[in-house]
Amino acid sequence: MRTAGGRAVIGGLAGSVPPESTQQVVGYPSLFLLVVLGSLVPVVPTGAVVSSAAVVAFHQRSPWALLVVFGVAALAAFLGDLGLYWLGQRGVRSRNGSRWLERLRDRAAPERLAQAQTKLREHGVLVLVLSRLVPAGRIPVMLACLLSRMPLRRFARGDLPACLAWAVTYQLIGLLGGSLFSKPWQGVAAAIGLTLALSAAPAAWRRLRHGKAS
Repeated sequence: MRTAGGRAVIGGLAGSVPPESTQQVVGYPSLFLLVVLGSLVPVVPTGAVVSSAAVVAFHQRSPWALLVVFGVAALAAFLGDLGLYWLGQRGVRSRNGSRWLERLRDRAAPERLAQAQTKLREHGVLVLVLSRLVPAGRIPVMLACLLSRMPLRRFARGDLPACLAWAVTYQLIGLLGGSLFSKPWQGVAAAIGLTLALSAAPAAWRRLRHGKAS
């Protein structure tokens, strides 16, 4: 799910790249907050945020910039997932549910949820890794974990490698954009375009298949 507000945030990143000192002071906390927010409420395309940050880090003189971007992005995604799962658990335990649990249900199509539940039974927490890498796959799998009453500790064990793999994947996209263009803003624009295209591809494919079936 992507909103105009999220695209505006990313568009701002692509429009101007501040000096390196400003990037380090403002950029890392902003990256952390945007990824946490995007993990809790999908109003920010977090993959594009991480790819953009990786492009900027690629053009910095510091040899540690890319490592810091990776660490911040993975930690923020992990904490955001844990926070959302904890909020969802409160809804599962409550007789009347909660608004967070209802929002998760609203974002997971019934057929996607059924697929996630089947994969969870067959593969256990390993399915969490793929759910983070597949666009729109995270919420159905998380909801399946909630409905199966998976403890938070077990969810965390599966979600940690998922967040690490997610951060690596989108950082590699950013490195590709940064290496293809000499100016940071060009690489940011390329990384944003690629991540948004990847995010939209599954939905476009499903519409195409449904159109052929009908």
